Amino acid sequence: MNRYFILVRLLLAFGPGALLSSHAASTDRNSPALRKVADLVIYQDEKFYSAFPSIVRRKDGELITAFRRAPNRKRLGEKSISHTDPNSYLVLVRSRDGGKSWTQEPELIYAHPFGGSQDPCMVQLRDGTLLCTSYGWALLDPDFAARMDASLRHGSFVFLGGYVLRSKDAGHSWQGPFLPPPVGADPTPDIFGQPLPAYNRGAMCQGKDGRLYWVVAANSSALPRHTETHLLISTDQGANWKYSCPVAADPKVTFNETSIYETPRGDLVAFLRTEGFNDHTAIARSTDHGKSFQPWQDAGWQGHPHYALRLSDKRVLLVYGYRHPPFGIRARVLDAECANFSTAEEIILRDDGGNGDLGYPWATMISKTQALVVYYFNRADGPRHIAGTVVEIGR
Repeated sequence: MNRYFILVRLLLAFGPGALLSSHAASTDRNSPALRKVADLVIYQDEKFYSAFPSIVRRKDGELITAFRRAPNRKRLGEKSISHTDPNSYLVLVRSRDGGKSWTQEPELIYAHPFGGSQDPCMVQLRDGTLLCTSYGWALLDPDFAARMDASLRHGSFVFLGGYVLRSKDAGHSWQGPFLPPPVGADPTPDIFGQPLPAYNRGAMCQGKDGRLYWVVAANSSALPRHTETHLLISTDQGANWKYSCPVAADPKVTFNETSIYETPRGDLVAFLRTEGFNDHTAIARSTDHGKSFQPWQDAGWQGHPHYALRLSDKRVLLVYGYRHPPFGIRARVLDAECANFSTAEEIILRDDGGNGDLGYPWATMISKTQALVVYYFNRADGPRHIAGTVVEIGR
């Protein structure tokens, strides 16, 4: 990557302090396994609240970053911003020069007819098909919303459940939404009284056998709301899903946003966000191709949610948000089988966030030795925007 370009982008995007931050992270804190190159801005517009990105790299080198965009309600006179908004929708931007520049006007992926959509979790299958999972919230009359199941409500917003979108032409057009089945014995209905479609935030993975593995959340109790995670499997590129088994459940710990990764040996490793557990990351592993999962383990450190990227030497770049002071983005380089998750050194990619409303990273390789980590970010509680960090992979 052109060093002059990096310096210019840093100065324009973050000011001179970014250069010091980048240098400090690469020389003082980081393991030789990972060296920070630069931070960059992928998309920012002060009129919008942009968040929850995912990224893929096409075979021709094009990068596609998807994210959720909603009005910046502070600019419209409201005192605060929220993750629920009736005007939030899914969009994407593209880069054809390795992330140096991005299209300025986002392309629409999907606008839900009954409410706002969240967290476009985009993955690329081996044949180039793009799948994008999301879920939505409908803004209803307060009296009508109050009659809905308590586990569905967030003020006057009521949960719509999850859905899946598919693109065969590099994200230029999308088919769907396709509604996945409800999970297990979860009795929660949607706003129309039908079983709630499965949902979650996190990356599914395509196994060596071609099957898709997707960890989804389900309510184990409504009051208080308590969720656990389960595995769905698809043999037809996400058109249909079949329930397989529980992934993680606990009477005291809540599990929700989860990414799943297949190791070279064929293990499925789930990286789980928790609540009621001091924000510790949890790990669950299947050694029988998703028929069952071993008891979940405490990773011993804070972070959420996560994304796991296979490197060229089969090690794993695990990235995650850090929503405690100093707010930012962190990473660990795990061995090929993700066995050293509790001892791998933590690497600070960003520690200059304005508050905890940031994170949700995703990553892709942009060359043989460099990866681009994307996430949403804010400085000094300013506009939420889509940012990225280029890292050099060491040995």
